Amino acid sequence: MENSIRRYDLDWLRVIVFGLLIFYHVGMFFVPWGWHLKNNFIYEWLRWPMLFLNQWRLPILFVISGMGTYYALGKRSIGKFILERYLRLGIPLAVGMLLIVPPQVYFERLAHGQFSGSYLDYFTSVAFHGVYPAGNISWHHLWFLPYLFLFSLLLAPLLVYLRKNETRFIQGMRSFLAKKWGLYIFIVPLYFIEVFMEPFFPVNHALIGDWFTITFYIVLFFTGFVLIASGNSFWQNLEKIKTKALFTGMIAFSLLLSIWLLLEDSTLVHFTEGFIKVVNLWSWILVLFAYAANFLNKPSNGLSYANRAVYPFYILHQTITVMLAYYIMDLSWGFLPKATILTLGTFGISWVIYHLVILPIPVLHPLFGLKRVSKKSAAI
Repeated sequence: MENSIRRYDLDWLRVIVFGLLIFYHVGMFFVPWGWHLKNNFIYEWLRWPMLFLNQWRLPILFVISGMGTYYALGKRSIGKFILERYLRLGIPLAVGMLLIVPPQVYFERLAHGQFSGSYLDYFTSVAFHGVYPAGNISWHHLWFLPYLFLFSLLLAPLLVYLRKNETRFIQGMRSFLAKKWGLYIFIVPLYFIEVFMEPFFPVNHALIGDWFTITFYIVLFFTGFVLIASGNSFWQNLEKIKTKALFTGMIAFSLLLSIWLLLEDSTLVHFTEGFIKVVNLWSWILVLFAYAANFLNKPSNGLSYANRAVYPFYILHQTITVMLAYYIMDLSWGFLPKATILTLGTFGISWVIYHLVILPIPVLHPLFGLKRVSKKSAAI
């Protein structure tokens, strides 16, 4: 079957989007929004490209994860699937919370005058007292992992059933996706979640009480699974609609900018903005899938290396960014020197740790979500 063939374009997109995450977190140091550390000068102009990325960067990751789950299931039972998810998600999360995230909180506490002393003093005294932000225990940027694990647990019976059986639901989706604008059907549940849940459940990435985030992203995760399960219907219609999706995305984001700049919040504005938001994010997701399918669906040694490295990079990167940011935050340098140091430093130090420490020591591999080397490595 076509949907059992390796999609190198999805691997490339996964690498690219996680790479953009590093740029995004570097940008968070310079924009007005709250983050762990802030530069001594804020650049207002940077918020606009950041807002563009912010509309679709996380949604596409959950869609890709749902797609990867279709391949990862194979002929696995529910028990084997959940065990595989625990090994790939649960163990790296525990290691991250124990070893990778605490330095971030340490530098934040130093910067805000909430702790003084060495990291050893911090780690052995207060690192695991209380839950962040009041306390210090946190998963910070690793929040993606517990959410993905939760989605896998909740949907496992359904996903296994759909993977093993040619259901009427998948047949119906396959037929519907062949229609001209069929791919836009997925904005319907997203719209209702956006307008009816988002105002009442602020995003906290703490899992508890984060109902909007859970609902919105589990729908995207399931959507990714359904798209791959639908086989040729998805890829064929994607090719037909890619130009329309590009123009739709450009128009939608322009309208969003106009709303943000010109209109005050109201019920009408909320319902209108919610619709434009989901059209915008879904259009750009379709654009990225379409053009990646055209230009990136081919193997390479670089892709094999990057696809294996991306998970450890994701785990490591923000700690390195925060560490570097702490030492340059009060310097009187401009945006370009600081952004360059943070970007190159984060990529460079992450690569050194991955290539020279993690990769040569097999016992470290499961701690950072690495599977045994094989021709088929499932995406998280």
